[in-house]
Amino acid sequence: MSVKIEESWKQVLQPIFEASYFKKLIEFVKQEYKTKPNAIYPPGSLIFNAFDSTPFNKVKVVIIGQDPYHGPNQAHGLAFSVNKGIPIPPSLRNIYQEIERDLGIKPPVHGCLDSWAKQGVLLLNAILTVEAGKAGSHKGKGWEVFTDNVIQILNDQKEHLVFLLWGRFAHEKGKNIDTQKHLVLTASHPSPLANPSNFIGCGHFSKANEYLKTYGLEPVDWSVKN
Repeated sequence: MSVKIEESWKQVLQPIFEASYFKKLIEFVKQEYKTKPNAIYPPGSLIFNAFDSTPFNKVKVVIIGQDPYHGPNQAHGLAFSVNKGIPIPPSLRNIYQEIERDLGIKPPVHGCLDSWAKQGVLLLNAILTVEAGKAGSHKGKGWEVFTDNVIQILNDQKEHLVFLLWGRFAHEKGKNIDTQKHLVLTASHPSPLANPSNFIGCGHFSKANEYLKTYGLEPVDWSVKN
């Protein structure tokens, strides 16, 4: 299993990498990839893709997901995103629907959100690995502690971030974010199982851009290029 992480993140996360819980977590993950080849997602090289795609000093929006998609070839290390050529998941379809309602941007034909990540949108799952066909299978192994630490570092070391928290799980994950320093927007989860009518109409994408512009930051182009 080959794992890499972008240099600016490596620096701010170094104390966490030295923590005993993290070392134990990595041993578990390595063993999973070793004993279940091709059955752990995403590929090992993409576990930290959210960090590699969005360096620490470029983060301006944080979207928190739960754990990776557990179907073949779906997960590639970015929350809510799937590889090109894979059917767009229902939650992401609803996200695209809200972007169209909010900003008039037509939905793309694929679900790869690389272009968001490259603009400073950290697409962070709370749990970074999963076993094929078993949602939540790596829950409670240490990933949640790691991503809590990541959120705390972002909260403490940066200013004027936008946190988009969708669903109860994300709301809980972001409960300690300083709303004096950052904008926290909450809505129900975009999944069809979570009554997306409470998500459609949230206006988070235009609100995020308005906030960024207020502080002289470049707004996000929420369109996804085909």
